[in-house]
Amino acid sequence: MFGIKSLFSKEDPVEKKIIELLNNYRSAIFPMGIQSEWIDQIKKENNEWRVRIDLPFAAKSQQSILKAHLQDSLNHEITVSINAQLAPHYKFKKIRHIILVASGKGGVGKSTTAVNLALALKSEGARVGVLDADIYGPSIPSLLGLVGEQPTAKDEKVLNPMEKYGLKTMSIGYLVPAENATVWRGPMASQALSQLLNETDWGELDYLIVDMPPGTGDIQLTMTQKIPASGAVIVTTPQDLALADAQKGIAMFSQVNLPIIGLIENMSFFNCSHCGGKNHLFGKDGGNQLAARHGVPLLAEIPLDIQIREESEQGANLIDKELPISEHYVYSAQLISSMLHLQSHDSNGVEIVITDD
Repeated sequence: MFGIKSLFSKEDPVEKKIIELLNNYRSAIFPMGIQSEWIDQIKKENNEWRVRIDLPFAAKSQQSILKAHLQDSLNHEITVSINAQLAPHYKFKKIRHIILVASGKGGVGKSTTAVNLALALKSEGARVGVLDADIYGPSIPSLLGLVGEQPTAKDEKVLNPMEKYGLKTMSIGYLVPAENATVWRGPMASQALSQLLNETDWGELDYLIVDMPPGTGDIQLTMTQKIPASGAVIVTTPQDLALADAQKGIAMFSQVNLPIIGLIENMSFFNCSHCGGKNHLFGKDGGNQLAARHGVPLLAEIPLDIQIREESEQGANLIDKELPISEHYVYSAQLISSMLHLQSHDSNGVEIVITDD
């Protein structure tokens, strides 16, 4: 699938230097460099070198960083283009990875984080869906500006997902009026969630982001035990109470052997508009300490920012607007995508396929 298609001889010194520089490049997104088989094409046009890379994960906007890296070392104009080209191996139906976004308690911004991570992965070149697993308090319709909208039926048993900003989404909120309370016992709620997942025509997706309900109850156990998720992202705030509940969420996922991809500390600090200083309203370094205690990455420290609230309440696409605050979600999405690729490969880059045999 991958491999260099060059218009030059392998002896061309500039081409060889480009390959060498890419192979030796290291960052959190590329901890093992850019492998030669990912470099699809190197060619020269009108005194400009063009490099095309097909990544097996979603990190399209890294192309500007790689361009700067190459131009710093070469006395040539360089253009770098990146495509996301994930391997066609599916964990569930035609879905490559299922990512659970969870929190130990409500009110930490989990749903907002889930939607913005999904939008960020989409902007990085991936095909993405969002499943709202919060049966009792669905937030996805509001966050995507789809309140009052209803999905169509593909046939008697399958629903077509709602689509917004290139995301495929499904939520109980599309099927039950917002003013109605969902008063169901745990097993009934779990069954409803299973139907939303299994009876939606998701098509082919690189990532399905699942916005989990807060806590460690029946629905969480259903998702972790019956669904082949690739891992979980824990959202917390620096507050001691939120961290204690996040700890419970980590313990639950550990008990069912689901990898923790990383932590996101939301409302980490507030940037003063007058002095520019950081105000740690809810505590400091709590997420970092929790991540270090469990040996998992802290993916982002997202500040308390009015733009997140305003864009979310309007059901707007924060990522497409390229606001400074969106960089936190984009970088987190790149890290998640890169780590999931490494998780499914051994140290030599050979894909690990796990079967039931």
